This record gives sequence, C-alpha cells and structure tokens, in this order.
Amino acid sequence: MSFTPRRRKAKIIATLGPSSQPAKSLKAVFEAGADIFRLNMSHGDHGGKAEAIQTIRELERKTGKWPT
Repeated sequence: MSFTPRRRKAKIIATLGPSSQPAKSLKAVFEAGADIFRLNMSHGDHGGKAEAIQTIRELERKTGKWPT
C-alpha cells in the first residue's frame, strides 16, 4: 500500500486508548484515514505507549507516509 496525499484541509485526529492500541486496531484506524494520533496517557503505562508509537511509525513507513 502506498500513501496518497489528501486534498482536504481538515485533519482526522484519533485518540488512542487501551482498546485501540493493539496493532490490528491501530492498522484499522490508520487505514480508515487518521492523520494524527493522540495517546491517552490516563490509561496504560509508558511501555504500552512506546509500543503504540512504534506500531504507528511502522505503518507510516510501510505506506510511505513517514520518511524512513
């Protein structure tokens, strides 16, 4: 899959909580069109947040949305 820049001015912000942090869920949110991910620090621990960030970066690299 490759990234196609959107021509809209609005950005879609997805707030991630415990139920949306598994890789499968993150991929679904990413593919649905989320532009920005916000981590809810009220739930979970720092290790879990680091894993979510790593998963997001991997998805961005695979699709070409983020430079390698």
